[in-house]
Amino acid sequence: MRRCFDLAKFGIGATSPNPCVGAVLVYNDRIIGEGYHKKHGQAHAEVNALASVNAADRHLIRSSTLYVSLEPCCIYGHTPPCTSLIIENRIPKVVIASTDRTPGVDGRGVELLRKAGIEVVTGILRQEGDRLSAPRNVFVSQQRPYIILKYAKTLNGFIARIDNRQGWITSDYTKRLVHKWRSETDAILVGTRTAEVDNPALTTRYYFGKSPLRIVLDRFHALPSSLALFDGKAPTLVVTASEPLQPIHGADYFVIEDWDDLLPQLLHHLYERKIGMLLVEGGPALLSSFISANLWDEARVLTGAVSWPEGLPAPTLPFGPVNESKLGSDSINIYFNS
Repeated sequence: MRRCFDLAKFGIGATSPNPCVGAVLVYNDRIIGEGYHKKHGQAHAEVNALASVNAADRHLIRSSTLYVSLEPCCIYGHTPPCTSLIIENRIPKVVIASTDRTPGVDGRGVELLRKAGIEVVTGILRQEGDRLSAPRNVFVSQQRPYIILKYAKTLNGFIARIDNRQGWITSDYTKRLVHKWRSETDAILVGTRTAEVDNPALTTRYYFGKSPLRIVLDRFHALPSSLALFDGKAPTLVVTASEPLQPIHGADYFVIEDWDDLLPQLLHHLYERKIGMLLVEGGPALLSSFISANLWDEARVLTGAVSWPEGLPAPTLPFGPVNESKLGSDSINIYFNS
């Protein structure tokens, strides 16, 4: 199953809003086939695993066990249901880590396999499987993107300066890691102040892969077109309270008149655009608004080896991290809102 997880992670950044899934076909403790879901709209992990079996081993499929990180689908989408493929190939046993909460699946895939006489074992390494499939399951069950909060703070707990000066907190190595995280998400969100003070490009220029959709909050059309967000190197969505009199060239706009209902309306709009993962890189006010509304699934908090005499306090999360690591002089804490 851990091999399934490792394979699934090769699809991060390419499958959303579909899940990242890995599958391994085993005969007598020997892997005879493996695969993963490579890209949204393309073949699923189970299809690729079966296709990878050598001709000399294909007669072993009917005596093998299929391990898969997520419950096989049983509905028609861009591809046929994987349950039908498993039944047609007469695979006698299937081992699953996590349940697919997609409407129409959600246990139905397991039920169909068992009705066909296949032995099905569920819940193997469930916690790891659930975390791997969480972006998909949040998207289909809550009809919003999987939300990751990301921020850096000083050793003494400050996230930004109070005098509107830009201040770097973490190292260049950590900056590269953050750009990797960006390449794995569909969209990245900042507020007006962050856009004005830091003038971020919000691209993946220090890592491989696509740049996400850039989203900026600009309620009163205060941001100038000279900002890096409007350089045309990646698509940009401006969230505002009214239609612009002079739209910025190349920018898309989404109007929310009731700013008190900002987050629910924005998240529903992103869901409709099939944005499966949202990285929030804003300042303390924007981050705290997600935390207070309990609209977050994961937080990645970076602590640099610097201290400031004063500054804006970093947001406070309601519980401790589940993972702590170091990258050079920086600390990385990962939180899950379970």
